[in-house]
Amino acid sequence: MDIHDLQARAIEVHDLYDDLNLVERGRTWTRQDFMLGFVGDVGDLAKLVMAAKGTRSMPGGREALEHELADCLWSVLILAHRYEVDLEATFSKTMRELKEIISARLDEHRTQQ
Repeated sequence: MDIHDLQARAIEVHDLYDDLNLVERGRTWTRQDFMLGFVGDVGDLAKLVMAAKGTRSMPGGREALEHELADCLWSVLILAHRYEVDLEATFSKTMRELKEIISARLDEHRTQQ
């Protein structure tokens, strides 16, 4: 499954949530609502990572960790969709730029030794 397939599946679930929220709350989530949900998921993920390292107790174990990682990915895919960001192109560009920056810094350190 590539990123476009992942995003298509994420949008399917997004659309179902829109339907559910309309029925239950009379409104759909805004981009800001999705961002707040994402922040909550990242917080849950942080707690699960701490639990995996034994620094805190948290129920669910590895299965809960995997679930939160998937929730976070879903949120990123939906935020990219909502803000019309070509995530594949942007990710490739950002990784290329980071690789160049990090490589240059490593080269500087190597020449200083």
